[in-house]
Amino acid sequence: MGFVSLGCPKALVDSERILTRLRAEGYEVAASYRAADLVVVNTCGFIDAAVDESLDAIGEALAENGKVIVTGCLGAQPQKILDRHPQVLKITGPQRYEEVVASVHEHLPPKHEPFLDLMPAQGVKLTPRHYAYLKISEGCNHRCSFCIIPSMRGNLVSRPIGEVLREAEQLVRAGVKEILVISQDTSAYGVDLKYAAERWRNAERRTRFYDLAAALGELGAWIRLHYVYPYPHVDAVVDLMADGGVLPYLDIPFQHANTRILKLMKRPAAAEDTLQRIAAWRRVVPDITIRSTFIVGFPGETEAEFTELLDWLRVAQLDRVGCFEYSPVEGAAANALRQAPVAAEVKRERRARFMELAAEISAARLAQKVGRGMQVLVDRVEDGVAIARSASDAPEIDGTVRIVGTSALKPGDLADVRITGAGAYDLEARLAS
Repeated sequence: MGFVSLGCPKALVDSERILTRLRAEGYEVAASYRAADLVVVNTCGFIDAAVDESLDAIGEALAENGKVIVTGCLGAQPQKILDRHPQVLKITGPQRYEEVVASVHEHLPPKHEPFLDLMPAQGVKLTPRHYAYLKISEGCNHRCSFCIIPSMRGNLVSRPIGEVLREAEQLVRAGVKEILVISQDTSAYGVDLKYAAERWRNAERRTRFYDLAAALGELGAWIRLHYVYPYPHVDAVVDLMADGGVLPYLDIPFQHANTRILKLMKRPAAAEDTLQRIAAWRRVVPDITIRSTFIVGFPGETEAEFTELLDWLRVAQLDRVGCFEYSPVEGAAANALRQAPVAAEVKRERRARFMELAAEISAARLAQKVGRGMQVLVDRVEDGVAIARSASDAPEIDGTVRIVGTSALKPGDLADVRITGAGAYDLEARLAS
């Protein structure tokens, strides 16, 4: 069978779960469409560009193979898929693992080989062996006006802390050096379970953000926290970073800085004085890396409100940022706002100005690291150059550290280096003597 996984790391984990189940039943993953008897496409439907990419991927799979099962977030809008591709075999929504497996069984019955159907304890992973995503919950309780995730994935459903920690232990035993914690709202973890307690390693652990971060910090791997909302209890997790338990890295989707726009977005952090919080975190952990994403061109956004966002970014001095032009996703509450839409060319121009400033800030902050020593994790080696990441760099979305003049390093190695150069987003280094 063939498998196409699109979208965010949370969707990637869904793909891994489906593949783990199917591999345990004897299915093999084909390297090309033509070598497959059937193709599963795990889609994304968050913004219009992602919808287009998913529909194109379905079309390509149909053209190259002909037998296609569709799952994932876009599957929550089946008519949109059927209007373009009525010949798909089955459409299921996100997290419908059993339905996907049942559909594969229907159209490609398994051939059970008990001596070959052996699975590694950590299951099938689509990431390199040295890092893995750990999904701690599904869904989200927020109703941000630009987002349709709750309508596709439902309210927050946290995994019990014991189950999460056992999976993390299996990953580390399998050689994983970095665990990336993901969800829709990581800092709300456990609220739906009333922070129920379970025993792990002879101690009681409550199903909540702090306890999870502290316990993961005992495993000896890099622990990176994504999709964190700046609730007050995040401060205690920053203290863990100061103690070295988890990486000094926070991925917080601020989205904007103007109060009116944040209220229109229905952002849960609209009342937080984020600049003061950022300054306080940096007093506790001077080397903390703060990553965030922003939306420009939200309905009604004025030039003055956008300028306020730029002024905020100059003060915040965020290390890593991404910026998206507002996209009127079908079904999003923002589409019904009585606000004037921002012209496409204005959105493009604002994003360009935002990213130009972000690059200037990033370059200045990285330049301060030249001459310093740090530990990095090697992702790959290309023509004698090791491409690695520091504690400040998540895979795929942040920068890299290029280590020149070494042939001894291999993927998954941790290495001590000294920084010799810096660009807008990446660093250069040599092995520390």
